[in-house]
Amino acid sequence: MAFIDLVKAYGKVPRVILRRCLEARGVFVAYTTTIKDMEGRPGTKTEYLECEFSDATQEVSMEVRLDAQVIPKRGWDVPSILGLQFKKLLAYQWLEDSLIEGEKASEDLYVLSLQSGGGESLSPKADNDGHSRVALKKSRISAEDAKNSSPRHMNDNKDRVDSRDTKSASSLASRSSSPEAIDSLNKPVGTSDSSSLYKPPDLNRNITQIFGKLLNIYRALGDDRRSFSYYKAIPVIEKLPFKIESVDQVKHLPSIGKSMQDHIQEIVTTGKLSKLEHFEKDEKVKTISLFGEVWGIGPATALKLYEKGHRTLDDLRNEESLTHSQRLGLKYFDDIQTRIPRHEVEEMERLLQEVGEEILPGVIVVCGGSYRRGKASCGDMDIVFTHPDRKSHKGFLPKFVKRLKDMEFLREDLVFSVHSTEGTDSGVDTYFGLCTYPGRELRHRIDLKVYPRDIYAFGLIAWTGNDVLNRRLRLLAESKGFLLDDTGLYPATHSSGGKRTKGSASLKFETEKQVFEFLGFPALEPHERNL
Repeated sequence: MAFIDLVKAYGKVPRVILRRCLEARGVFVAYTTTIKDMEGRPGTKTEYLECEFSDATQEVSMEVRLDAQVIPKRGWDVPSILGLQFKKLLAYQWLEDSLIEGEKASEDLYVLSLQSGGGESLSPKADNDGHSRVALKKSRISAEDAKNSSPRHMNDNKDRVDSRDTKSASSLASRSSSPEAIDSLNKPVGTSDSSSLYKPPDLNRNITQIFGKLLNIYRALGDDRRSFSYYKAIPVIEKLPFKIESVDQVKHLPSIGKSMQDHIQEIVTTGKLSKLEHFEKDEKVKTISLFGEVWGIGPATALKLYEKGHRTLDDLRNEESLTHSQRLGLKYFDDIQTRIPRHEVEEMERLLQEVGEEILPGVIVVCGGSYRRGKASCGDMDIVFTHPDRKSHKGFLPKFVKRLKDMEFLREDLVFSVHSTEGTDSGVDTYFGLCTYPGRELRHRIDLKVYPRDIYAFGLIAWTGNDVLNRRLRLLAESKGFLLDDTGLYPATHSSGGKRTKGSASLKFETEKQVFEFLGFPALEPHERNL
């Protein structure tokens, strides 16, 4: 359903529906506050969407009327509708952010300009510093549990906010693979220079660290809405090229609503946040947050353990209801919390590639997650496998795991399931466990996923992340009538109860780029996916 058709169908579109629609489309929305001039033009039929915002500066309610004409994104010819006299032309992100924040966002960051030469096209209007402020690749973030919002089926806490993530890396992986390389190379080896490293300025760590703690607290409490808000705000603040000294400097920023502004003002003024201090003194919050950091324990289980009277990790050691995997998460709690330097992940990836090649020549071995996105350190390792011949991957994982155990690289199992030989669960084989860097006993989390070549692109996207991107892509898929996960892009069907379910067969795409293009999302390089 086209955007303009959706507007017609729903009339005054409920915010949640409109938000989903807008998130799902990389288009521009042109708007004007001078509707009269446009309506009078002969031969022009214009559809409008009405939205009301509270203008805090004037303390009055104002109506903004929006032209619902879809204007395709970059590189396309500008439709004739742009021949009309608009007061301004904004990126669609302006409307999306305004709706999400519940108030009219400052227009300055979203203004677009027309460029001529070989046909008119749209481009973000550059600021004085030469950098575009229109965030066309901005994304929404998921605040769901790791087991629900990503391909990870257990709560492994790998995406918890950690300030060490933002430090510069001393080296970059000498080997990385993309699905585009699979058909041309038996053993794809790519190189990247230091420009691929994710290095946000993070000049406001006094703010982002506090917001990160609140994010983790709300996530542990199962409060998706609030954790979602902080997850959105952190990267916006993290990337600012200046030190925040007054809340007035950030009032215009997306994802920084009134509540966030109040927090920032308090932190800038006092150096602390009373809300966080309150949480840190609350026994229930502290306990549930602590238990939620144990691998395999989610918010619901953490709450049950608290209600049983447990207050410390030592209390949990005698809890009979814990599973074997949860007990391992508890036993190696401190180890798992220790982040892995990038150069060590690089060395372990190389080891896995060499072992994989010995067992199955031509196997593709890619370390995804924050490592593939260029982060300086990793909470764990996500390793994705496939084979170009589309059949030799079957039965590979058990042999691979056995070899790594013989080498004492893999130490303890958390999850181990093989489906490739039986053709169940999309033929994806999974191993979650604990490993050790050669010569050390410190345990690190490692996930191994083996995908059939036909769905490898979906697995690689999902296990590269980040969660913001994965959430955005799922919404895009839903808007087009599909359901997306790490095993494919499926036509959505409705069960007898009205619930949307996956169709029997996924669409076929060979590369990540093809998936992005089908969904209408920019084909971001891995290091660009820290949204």
